Parts: sequence; structure tokens; C-alpha cells
Amino acid sequence: MRLYIAEKPSMGAEIAKCLTGPVQRKDGYLITKDGIVTWAFGHILRQAEPEEYNAKYKNWKAEDLPIIPKQWKMIIDESCKKQFGIIKNLIDKADEIVHAGDPDREGQLLIDEVLDYLNCQKPVKRILLNALDEESIKKANKDLRDNRDFLNLKKSALARARADWLIGMNLSRAYTLAARRAGKKGVFAVGRVKTPTLALVVRRERELKDFKPVDYFTIKAIFANENDEFSATWKPKDTQAGLDFENRLIDENIAKALIGKFAQKTEAGKITAYQKAQKKEAQRLPFSLSSLQVLAGKKYGYDPQLVLDTAQKLYEKKLTTYPRSDCEYLPQSQFSDAKIILQNLYNINEKQLANWAKKCDLKTKSRAWNDKKITAHHAIIPTKVKVNLMSLTIEERNIYFLIAQAYIAQFYPVHIYDQTKISIEYMQELFVTSGRVVKQMGWKELYVQNNKEKSLNEDDKKEDNEEKEEQNSLPLMKKGDEVEYVKGEYDKKSTKPPTRFTSSTLLAGMKDIHKYVKDVEVKKKLKDIYGIGTEATRATIIEDLVKRNFLQLEGKKKYLVPTQSAYILIDALPDEMTYPDSTAVWEDYLHSLSEGQGTIEEFLAKQAEFTQNLCIKATKTVLVQEHEYKCPRCNQGILVKRKGKNGEFWGCSNFPNCRMTCNDVDGKPDIEKTKFNFNNYRQMSYNNSDKNYIKSGQNEIFQQDNQLISAWDLIARENTKKMNFAPKEKFSAMPIEKNKNTKATSKYLCTRCKEGNLRRIRGKNGWFWACSNYPHCTATYDDNNGIPVI
Repeated sequence: MRLYIAEKPSMGAEIAKCLTGPVQRKDGYLITKDGIVTWAFGHILRQAEPEEYNAKYKNWKAEDLPIIPKQWKMIIDESCKKQFGIIKNLIDKADEIVHAGDPDREGQLLIDEVLDYLNCQKPVKRILLNALDEESIKKANKDLRDNRDFLNLKKSALARARADWLIGMNLSRAYTLAARRAGKKGVFAVGRVKTPTLALVVRRERELKDFKPVDYFTIKAIFANENDEFSATWKPKDTQAGLDFENRLIDENIAKALIGKFAQKTEAGKITAYQKAQKKEAQRLPFSLSSLQVLAGKKYGYDPQLVLDTAQKLYEKKLTTYPRSDCEYLPQSQFSDAKIILQNLYNINEKQLANWAKKCDLKTKSRAWNDKKITAHHAIIPTKVKVNLMSLTIEERNIYFLIAQAYIAQFYPVHIYDQTKISIEYMQELFVTSGRVVKQMGWKELYVQNNKEKSLNEDDKKEDNEEKEEQNSLPLMKKGDEVEYVKGEYDKKSTKPPTRFTSSTLLAGMKDIHKYVKDVEVKKKLKDIYGIGTEATRATIIEDLVKRNFLQLEGKKKYLVPTQSAYILIDALPDEMTYPDSTAVWEDYLHSLSEGQGTIEEFLAKQAEFTQNLCIKATKTVLVQEHEYKCPRCNQGILVKRKGKNGEFWGCSNFPNCRMTCNDVDGKPDIEKTKFNFNNYRQMSYNNSDKNYIKSGQNEIFQQDNQLISAWDLIARENTKKMNFAPKEKFSAMPIEKNKNTKATSKYLCTRCKEGNLRRIRGKNGWFWACSNYPHCTATYDDNNGIPVI
């Protein structure tokens, strides 16, 4: 018996329809004459939580980090136990299994991990479904491949999942604990991809806040020859006075003086360079998921998750191919489908698509048809199934329109234009201009300006202005010709701040992550890889940052703005986590793994080492914001104003690990008065060889492994047991010094409660003084050479 295991129920139903019927519906599977079809619900196995490895990890403690499993555990998801049992029973009965997960690394893993969990030794085939229409499924079913051919794809997905676990579980705990020491609430989630993505938004927001517009001046001149007039832009020399560091003229007086100088017309201008070249622009490629999300975001304002969800619906309606594709190319074998697809688009109830489809030339074969660029899946294109646009939602119609438009473009000629660049020398100054003459509009006929949305973002406007300059009409001329200066003028402009990220532009940033990498060599290396995250996860990562209240949406364009929690987290983390250099290199490694290069063991060993180093850094991290005061005793917490029975005072947020307190003076902690010499404290230590105990007066206080008991516990015991107790191995103690120059230190009265006497105590951070009336009085005082600082 052949068993098909699909990734989800909808896919399983479509596969069953294409097998020999009749189809019998059972609980969790379908029976056909060609075999049984069952399904998962995405990942029905999940990675074990830390506490499922060891119960002690349920309580978050810095000393337990990093948590690095020796043997990785998978747990059956509670909501999927029934379906898992059905799959297990069917596998036991099967002679052959067909893996029908989505054709990407995550789809490969989620079925493989079930087979591995059950230690399945039966033969496994792989079906690659890039579309769910009947013809595509039947064609794929005739071309089953050995599942072992996709072992490297599984390894890549498994390496990614485990790396995400190591970073997420350990660093989220490490920096949440650091935040708690500083009195911050909530969980500070850290992710291998999520965190550098968040950092992009934080840095962009700070660029905006620090941005100061700079006024500068540009000069344009009109020149004329015997044929016509044309404009050119003045280009300053490096030695020109009045320039800023970016070679912009910022002195208006110099601009005026130059205009006056040019107006003298003491000599003619001369064409010093004239370059004319024919340029060809190949057809735009069909869509990957990311490129579709970016364009839909610009044109319709759709967020990436909406685009993915809509593309998924079109796929399930059999109207478009697999949506989670990172590929923008098409297999040669599908070129023969073009006639039917274009005919369907010609007959579609959408005027523009129909007109464009009518002009297609099936003899044209764009660069998109390239088998060498195809992996498990190809670009997103329409299927051969006819579509009734009126039966779709507005979002589905718009996304289908973009996908169909890009497909039609593959059957239009290339865009051809003449590019002309001219340099003019006039009165020892350089002017330049350029022009573009379109010879063949080609595929750009589908993307001309009047088809664009009226509301362009700043980058679009900049590109639009540059394109207009390039399309200037220039008269006939050649190098060496003289031209006459007609007139000139200067224009005042201001530098523009960077624009905030939207979900779409942030997704584009994740894809083109090399633009944000610090290391120049790494930037060059990463230019050609797929960015950080995957096609399927980028939108989810952005959405999760919003759900966790690290990012907020503002305005009609839904700009992403970081919250206070985002600033706290990014400021606390080292560059290794906030800049994308490391993450992008790992993505490159994961891509190499999928192609059979490298090993999962090597990759995870590097991840474990990286995690350990960052956990160590986290223990030394202090999350102090503006207007907060770092604790001078433990250097980990912040001082928080509290109200006691004797008035307001300041205490460390790292309580009870740190008992630092100080007085309140005009709403601020009196830190100066309570400062102490840490170097002296560090020099005061006891030797382990002293029989593991210290004598203090008539009492012996047990000490083990140099770990000292809390001073407050010790004082409480002193009050209740009058210090008459035998040493116990279950705790280690802190020595109380009897001051040789006073009578049992009773000379110093507690200034807070006016009842207790002060006792000198040696804590893990050095000597300090505490009230004997603890726990009724929690006053502490710093020590200054054996005297309390009162």
C-alpha cells in the first residue's frame, strides 16, 4: 500500500482527487485505489522546551545558561496527538511512503521529522507540487523522486531550527534576567533573525531623531548650439570653497558669485565628452514571494503577511503556483504551458490584462526560463486554470493582477534606449547632462508611469526624478563643439531624512541585508545570497515584533516605530546580535548546507559557542536607561525609589541579591555619600585552607566553597539563636567582625529605627554595616575603614 503524507489537509484533498477513485473519507485520511492520503497540520512535532529536558530549567537562572541539549528532543504537539496516531498507524501498514510536504526546506523537514521520530525504514518517495491543479499534480505524481535526494535540504532546515532554539531560548532568558535585575518587567525575546531585524528599525528611528536638515545649492545652466538649447548641471571640483563633506555647495554667496561669473560670457563653452551608447534592459523576472510582497506593499499598501495569505488562497484555489518560493526563474519544461495561460488571460474579464496578453509574442523567450536557477520550486505564475476575477476578493484580484502582469512581461521584447552623457567645460567649470531616447518600449509598456500609484515614497520619487533627467531631449552635437552659455540659476534644496520602515520596506531590507552589514568584506560576500530569514518566515517575524510590542504601527502608511522595550533590548545587546553580519553569514552557511556543503554538527558547534559567549556578556549587562541610576554596589541593578516606615529611600532592583540602599535627597539617590572602595573589598578574602570556618568571638560560622550566606539571613539567625549554633554543611556563612576598638559594635546606633545597633558584616561585595533589628529594620550603611558611613 502506498501512503501519501501531505503537509496540510487541503493539499491532501487535492492529491486524492487526482488519484483513481472513488475517494472514501475516513477520520484523518482518504482512501483511493492508488493509495491512502493522510496529512499533517504543519509541524505536528515541536522542539522540547528547556524544562522538558530538565525540570530545574522551569525557573530561569543565569547560572544554568547556556542550555545546550546533548540529545535533541522532539515532542508531539498536544493539539496534533490524534492525527499523529493516525499517521503512525498508516505508516505501520504502508509498503511505500510518498513525502508530500511543500517544496522547500521547511516543507521537507516537517514530514521528514515525523518519519525520523518513528524510525521509519520503509522506502520513501518525494512528490514536488508547485501547483495544485489536476494536470500539475498528475504530472508530478508520474515523476516521483527518491526522498534521499533531499537529505541536504532537511539538514539545512534542521540546523536552522536548532540554531534558532539555541539563540532564542538562551539569550531570551539571559537578557530577560538582566532586565529583571534592572527592575524591568516582561520577557525580552531575542531571536537569531528577529533581533537584527528589530535593530534595523531602532537605528533608522535614531537616524531620524538625530537628523538635521542641511541646506545646499545646485546650479543649472542653459546652453545652446546651432540646433537647440539644453540644460546642464554644474559639478564642483574637490577644491571648490564652500563644500561640505559630501561635496554639496552650502554657501549661498558662492552660488551667487558663480552665477555672476557665468553671466559675463567671456568665452564659449566646449563639449569635452560625448558618449552615446545603446542600452538594453531585459524583462523583469517573475515573482518570488519577497519581490511580490515588496511590490504589493508599494502599490497597494498591503503588509507582507496579507500578501502571503492572499497568495496562499490563490494557490489553494489552483489559480497560481506555490507561493512560498524564493526563486524568480521558470523551468524550460513549463514554456509549453504559456499558450494556454496567455489565452486564458486574453479571455479574462480584466481589460488591461486582456490587452497586454493580446500583444504577447510566444517566440520571445526571456531570461526567466533557466533550469540552472531552479531548485525545489520556481517563480510564482498563473496556472492553466481559468479565473473569474469577479469571484475573488479585492486583495486576491490585485495580487493575481501583479502575478499575471509579470508573467505577460516575459513575452514582450526587451526595453531598448540610447543613453547619452555629455560634459561641458565653461569658464574653467564643469557641467554635465544626460539624455535617454527610447528606441523600443518593449516590456516596460506594462509598467509605464501612468500605471503606477500616484503616492510614491521618497525612494520612488528620487528614482522618478533621476529618470526624468535621463530622458531629457538633447540636440545633435559631438565632442569638440562649442556651445553658448544662455543663462543660469541656482536652486536652494534641503537634505531629506531617511524614511521610516514599513512592513514591506523592512521585508525588502531583510532580503537585501548586505546593505546593512558593517564589515565591508562580508558585505561583498553576502550580496548574492538570500538575506536573513526565509520567504515564508520574514512576514511572520515582522508581525511577531508588533505582537510582542517591540514595534508599533503609525499613520496611514503604517510606519514601523520602535517602542521603549525595543530601545532597551537593542541597547543591552552586543553588536553580534544587533547587526546582521553574523546572521547573514549563518544564512549563507544554511544555504550551503542545502547544497551539500558543510555539516550540521559544525554549524551547531559554532552556534553553541556563540550562544555561550553572549550569555557570559549578558551577566555583565546593565539595562540602564536615561534618568536611571546604576547600582554602585552590584553594578547590575538600578536604584529604585521606595517608601519605608521612616520615609523615602532608594534600593537596588537586584534585591535580594543586592541589598544596596541610600537616602533620598531632593528626589535623587544620595550615591556620593554611600560610595565605598571596591578595590579594598576585593582584597579582603578568606583562604579555603582555614578549615572551612571562621572564628568570630566565641562563635564558629561555617563557610564552604567560599560561598557566603546572605547577611540578612545571618542577622535573623543571630537574633533568634543568639549566634549559638553548630556549623551546618547545608549553608555557607558570612563572617561578622567584632570591632576590636569598640564594645561589640554597640557604640553605633541605627539612625533609621533608633533601636538597633550596627554590626559590621562581610558580604560578597565587601564589608558593610547592618542593623541588628532586622527584619524589622533593613537599614544598611557603607563601611569606611571600619567605621559606618552614617
